Amino acid sequence: MSISLTAIIQSNIDLGLNDPIEAVFIGAAVILILSAVILSYRIVSGPTMQDRVIAVNSVGTTTVVVLALLAAALDRPGFLDIALVYAMLNFLMSIAISKFTVERGDVL
Repeated sequence: MSISLTAIIQSNIDLGLNDPIEAVFIGAAVILILSAVILSYRIVSGPTMQDRVIAVNSVGTTTVVVLALLAAALDRPGFLDIALVYAMLNFLMSIAISKFTVERGDVL
């Protein structure tokens, strides 16, 4: 069963979004998720290790932003806690991978 966005708007199906700003937040989150999917190509096929590290870091940052948008749109402050923890893990992961590549000699 396929439902298009115009069919949802025309039939006035209640999506649980009480404010137009919530719909904008959800739309932005969907766009960011699509960009993370596109970045996964760079993670897999990046010609250099630096390309892969930057792509993984970008996906992690996108995940943090999506969690923050969903926290605001769905009025779930618990998502912000998860976003903060994920941001810290993303930072530590970037440092660890950078240190590993420097020790291996793959820099520049």
